[in-house]
Formats: sequence, C-alpha cells, structure tokens
Amino acid sequence: MDTERARRDFPVFTGAADDPIYLDNACQTFRPRQVIEASDEYYLNYPACAGRSVHRLATEVSIKVDETREKISKFIGSRSPNRVIFTKNCTEALNLVAKGLSLGRGDAVLTTDMEHNSNHVPWIQLARTKGIIPKIVETPSDGIFDLESYKRMMSREVKIVSFAHTNNATGTSVPAKEVIEIAHDRGALVMLDGAQYAPHSKVDLDRLDVDFYAFSVHKMLGPSGVGVLYAKEELAADLEPLIVGGGAISTATYDKVEYLPVPERFEGGLMNYSGIVGSGAAVDYLESLGMENVAEHDAALNSLVTEGLKDLDEVSVLAPVDPQLRGSIFSFNIRGMSSHDVAMILDQMGGIMIRSGMHCTHPFFLTRRIDGCARASFYVYNTLEECNRFIEAVKKIIHDFST
Repeated sequence: MDTERARRDFPVFTGAADDPIYLDNACQTFRPRQVIEASDEYYLNYPACAGRSVHRLATEVSIKVDETREKISKFIGSRSPNRVIFTKNCTEALNLVAKGLSLGRGDAVLTTDMEHNSNHVPWIQLARTKGIIPKIVETPSDGIFDLESYKRMMSREVKIVSFAHTNNATGTSVPAKEVIEIAHDRGALVMLDGAQYAPHSKVDLDRLDVDFYAFSVHKMLGPSGVGVLYAKEELAADLEPLIVGGGAISTATYDKVEYLPVPERFEGGLMNYSGIVGSGAAVDYLESLGMENVAEHDAALNSLVTEGLKDLDEVSVLAPVDPQLRGSIFSFNIRGMSSHDVAMILDQMGGIMIRSGMHCTHPFFLTRRIDGCARASFYVYNTLEECNRFIEAVKKIIHDFST
C-alpha cells in the first residue's frame, strides 16, 4: 500500500515537520478529502429531508441514502441492503439489539470479560430491569480467547452470545465462525461488536451467518455520528425499535402504531444525512485501498513497534505479545508511570498522540488489578518512520522518567 500517496488525501497532513503523529485510530480516524467533500456536498447541493417530502431535493437525499446503504451492504458482504440499519454509532446499534430483543427473567446472555462498556452495561441494565442472567467467558493469561471454556458455558438458557469481534484493549479477535456455529447449534443468537474489526479486515457477514453485527463509521475514515447495525431481516422484524418517531412510522392512531418495514422502522427522527453520504465515500476509499492491504499494513506497523519495545525491561505489553494476534493495537505500560503520564509526555515531547486509561473496558482492568494502559493504534496513513519515532520517544521516556 502506498502510504505516502494516501497521506496526501488527508488535509491534516501538510508535509510539515510538525505534522501530527496520530496513533489513536482505535478511538477515531482522520478523514480523507474525498469524505469531507462528499459530506459537504449534502449541505451545498441538497440540504433537505429524505423519505418525507416529494420535491426534488428530498428525492436526491433519499437516493444518496439508498446508494450508501447499498455500498455498505456490499462492503460487509450482505446479500441485501435491507440488512443495513443506520444508527448514530456502534453503541446505539448494540443497545438497539439488547433492548429490542424479547428477553425475560432467566434468559442468559453470554459475553466475555473483555467487552467494551457498550456491550457490557446494556446487559447489566437488563439484569436489573428484566431479570436476565449475564454470563462471562473469562480470558486466560495468554490473552487468547478460550474456545473450550466458551463451549462449556453454552447452555439452552443462553439466548444470545454478544462478543467483541476484536477487543479494543488488546487487539485480539475471537474465532467468529466457530463462535457462531457453536451458538447456533445450541439455539442461541449471535451479535458481534465489529467496531475494531470492520475498519481493518475484510468481513463477509452473510458467510459468517452472524445474526447481528455493529460498527462505527468514524473508526474507518468516515464522519462521526454514523453507525451501522447489520441484522437478518427476519430477526430485525421482531426487534422493538429503540427510537420511535418521524420517518419510522407507517401510520398511528391514538392507541395503535404501525411501523415502516425494516430498515426504516429503526431510523426514526432526522438522520445524519451528510454523515451517511460521507460514509459512502469512506467505503469507496477503503475499497480502493483493498482491505487485505489495510490489514497487512496495520500488522506490519504493529510488528515493527512490538519488536522495538517488547524486550525492554521497563515495558510490559498487554498479552498476547505476538503482534500478529493483536491486529492494529499495541497496548503497553511503562514501569513506575501512569498511562496518562506516558500519553501526555509523548504528546508534549514528540507530538505523538495515543490513548490512555481503561479504554471503556473497566472490568477487564479492574479484575486484573491493572490501572489502565497506554494504547497506540495504527491505520492506513501511519508510516514506518512515525513508528520508529514512537519507539525512540518511548525509550527516551524510560530513560528520563521511569523508576
């Protein structure tokens, strides 16, 4: 992949010596010019509502929304655009399913001990309000998902398995195909949180046979405020909408409501039309790069950084150490220093931007008595030179500050 050529598409990079070294891509990525221009196109040329009015501007918006739905459907390997539901982010998509399913007292949901709060807290809420039973697959010390433990925990009481496809703290992925097959054999549904997987690897959701899949576009070069829920039509039809109102209703009386068909029934209220149009451009951009190339590039950068830092006594890498098992994420701590201090010093000293803290996976860190970690995460515009500068900056921090 020609990274230098790609960088020219991103206005934030000017070629100056003080260009940011941005290694916080697991939180949010930068946007290329093509995405920015597509988003602006909505406000400049057809700034109207979709699906409600019949004038030409409204029709143009509706067409653009449909085009983006089709692009995303193809991008994720969905046989039908009707399986693509627009939300405001992955968090809303996960909540939509959790709170839209007909779960009741005694029904179990199976998650892991490494879930983002977006795939953890909704189930805790339902345990309090509906009496469901959250169950957790624990991760062994090597950081690799324990498939045998998962098999043992599956039971007829488990109605849905809800896992992060790729974990945002360690970068490890679950064996999705096996997870889904085992769950389906036991009569359970499966939802995957793809926020950290879909931006970095090719997905084929129909082939996986996953029931629900959620991701955010802002982590894959797209605008903020747009998420996607992939849902099989027959299952989506039985979900109770999370948000109701204009654009989702076929007709309503004072005591009865009829919803529009899927996916519109879940898209109540005025949508983020500029963001949706920009999301189509983001998918086009990633397709032009090739998702296989994206995955290889991320892995190469992670390997370089891991090799440069893993043998330092002062550095501890969140398991597993093998970068091929951690996708685009390098999470670490420096002995005697808080992760927040490490992140602030990197920014002030070298203009290197990373994430620090518990990364919205509080139970994972608290149960292991780890006070968070520093996390560098890589994407298509990051270079070998930037990673070498990151390595040297960490070494300097160790030399100057570590005890």
